[in-house]
Amino acid sequence: MVTPDNFIDTLMNGSKDAIYSQFSPELKGTLTLEQFKEAANQFLEGVESWELVVDAEMNQITEHSWKDQTGTKGVQVYFSEENQIEGLLIQPLETYQDTDAKFTKTEFQFPMKGKWYVFWGGNDVLSNYHYAHETQRYALDIVRTQNNSSYQGEATANENYYAFGEPLYAAADGTVVEIKNDIPDNVPGVMNPEEPAGNYVVIDHGNGEYSITGHIKEGSVSVKKGDKLKQGDPIGELGNSGNSSEAHLHFQVSDGPDLFTSRSINIRWADQSQQFTRGNTIQGLAE
Repeated sequence: MVTPDNFIDTLMNGSKDAIYSQFSPELKGTLTLEQFKEAANQFLEGVESWELVVDAEMNQITEHSWKDQTGTKGVQVYFSEENQIEGLLIQPLETYQDTDAKFTKTEFQFPMKGKWYVFWGGNDVLSNYHYAHETQRYALDIVRTQNNSSYQGEATANENYYAFGEPLYAAADGTVVEIKNDIPDNVPGVMNPEEPAGNYVVIDHGNGEYSITGHIKEGSVSVKKGDKLKQGDPIGELGNSGNSSEAHLHFQVSDGPDLFTSRSINIRWADQSQQFTRGNTIQGLAE
């Protein structure tokens, strides 16, 4: 049986028939066995070795992702608990070394208390789907988990998600320059692309650096435009508004206040020992 642990060796040296046989019906519907073999064989040309860069498990799905020895090819695979392959992506990887090396002048604290799980974060598209987009390249998506799950009970109620309603704090000193507070929270799984950021708070931290905190709970924003904030001041509660499938934090720092026209900046964290990359658990502010 193909498993997350032996998948990459099987892809390189084993039976692609075996891999395809474990595709979900939906995945098989996207391509035939022969199409899969042809695409895989072409993609694997020149690959000598792989480095595991993501090993994550949440909500009954296990993901493993690898980079090849050149860092220019990537593989992502998603397994169910029954080892059915629910998703597979093979793709070229781009790097943006110039912006990767530029960090904020402001030093930020993580804007929530307790332990949190990095759902998207890192300097490649395997770890962070935002990375492909200059406006959100170093953004983070953060959820709270228990026992590798982000919710308890039914997945259709926001209140069942561990992150929903958790307090949010200013990540650094600054002045509030924009807020939105009236976007309804979504039913989990139903997204609102018309209001991608949902409810949000934008804070000007000086040095041309603006933090953007998105998907805030409707009606919970507790600051107004012009407010002067100190690091750790409360700003609202985490929600599921906007282009969001479940309660989570979207946090980024940009060179302007507009999420869609400004450029994302790599964040200088006060605690540089923590890895804000996909699959890692991080410690927030003291509770």
